[in-house]
Amino acid sequence: MTSVTVYGTRLCPYCLKARRLLKKKGIRYTNVDVSSKAKRAEMAGRAKGRTSVPQIFIGDRHIGGCDDLVRLDKKGQLARMLRGG
Repeated sequence: MTSVTVYGTRLCPYCLKARRLLKKKGIRYTNVDVSSKAKRAEMAGRAKGRTSVPQIFIGDRHIGGCDDLVRLDKKGQLARMLRGG
């Protein structure tokens, strides 16, 4: 299965919603807390300048934020992406 990375903060409601969806689906992910300037800069670099949270990656592919993750799941595309499709 392809790795998932969620850049976010501890209390952001959209970050919490995204992590809840991943947990509900049984999808393991790496959570990166962007409270430090260095981690936020890392996220912005990977997300082509986006600084809002969460920013979610499947493998090296940037999929966007929480709404984008939910949309992929509803369309059935999330599972396919995780399989590398």
